Amino acid sequence: MLTQRLRLMIIGAVMTMLLAATFLLDTPDPTLSIDELMDDPQQRSGDKIAIRGQVTIGSIDNSTLTFTLHGERQELTIDFSAAAVSSGLDDNRTVYAEGELIQKDGMWIFHAEIIKTSCPSKYEEAKS
Repeated sequence: MLTQRLRLMIIGAVMTMLLAATFLLDTPDPTLSIDELMDDPQQRSGDKIAIRGQVTIGSIDNSTLTFTLHGERQELTIDFSAAAVSSGLDDNRTVYAEGELIQKDGMWIFHAEIIKTSCPSKYEEAKS
């Protein structure tokens, strides 16, 4: 049977290892706006990143599975052929996407793996 002192030492060692692991693990990069990303896209080319922006009106193309996100100054084509997309994807909707930025035929394209949309009902005024 383990003595109380030995049990406390084991618990202390486990807690120390867990604490050390939190310092060694990479923290995820912050979510980038379209403008932040497109100011220097070469720096993030090929990296797994998270972005946010608004869907440009009329840009959703279900035949090519692409749409355009815009910021204040920049735009970026999003390829969502490999992503699960909620039914909330619509014009002017704020979108969060995770994936990889690549350059193809001189254009920057974001290949999304995850796409999440904001819930519009949170922001609509209540009908009287």
